Amino acid sequence: MSKPRTVTAAVLLIGDEILSGRTQDRNLGYIADYLAKIGVDVREARVVPDVEDEIVAGVNALRARYDYLVTTGGIGPTHDDITADAVGRAFGVPVGEDPRAIAIMLERYAPSDLTPARRRMARIPSGADLIENPISRAPGFRIGNVFVLAGVPAVMQAMLDFAAKGMETGAVMLVETIAAGSLPEGLYGDPLSAIAAAHPNVAIGSYPSFKDGRFMNQIVVRGKDGEAVAAARRAVEAMVAELSRDATAR
Repeated sequence: MSKPRTVTAAVLLIGDEILSGRTQDRNLGYIADYLAKIGVDVREARVVPDVEDEIVAGVNALRARYDYLVTTGGIGPTHDDITADAVGRAFGVPVGEDPRAIAIMLERYAPSDLTPARRRMARIPSGADLIENPISRAPGFRIGNVFVLAGVPAVMQAMLDFAAKGMETGAVMLVETIAAGSLPEGLYGDPLSAIAAAHPNVAIGSYPSFKDGRFMNQIVVRGKDGEAVAAARRAVEAMVAELSRDATAR
């Protein structure tokens, strides 16, 4: 049997407001969940300030390491929106006002309303493809394996629908969750480690939570091979059942 194809991605969140805590990011979780459902695994995420050198370094590091890089933020109309310039510099291409972007924006704005600030949103690196923005019209863009999207969540989400059409996808991650109830992690840590070692083709994690005044645990099995995931789940379920019987018998 051939190994399921894996396609990877990273996310670069751009903006001083995220690092200062003024804005609570709502994009990373959405992007990771969206891409996982179409067979693209988000493997890394970074947050960088509105500093060109930092953006360039992040873009170059992440685009080289993964199949795709999705950036959010920094493509608006103000002076601190410098993502287009940074991405152009990362690829070594000039950035200028793109007539395609201007034409799209004129579908929303009268020519007299295309202020210098708004025209900044039409600055695109040379050779980039535009990413449609059905909400506010000012487009994002793709260059190489980098997809540059807006930071406003509603706009980013609409752009991502169009950006994802240009991505090759791989096998979808299968996720199985086993309730461990109130069994303490310290009780099942060793046998769970043994199960993980016996099932190297899946990832197994333990996730505690506090609900209704008590701790509850869940064990999650992830993988792209359905048979491997099912086998690991059965092993975890058997372990939980045995430990639960032992705990009840005490």
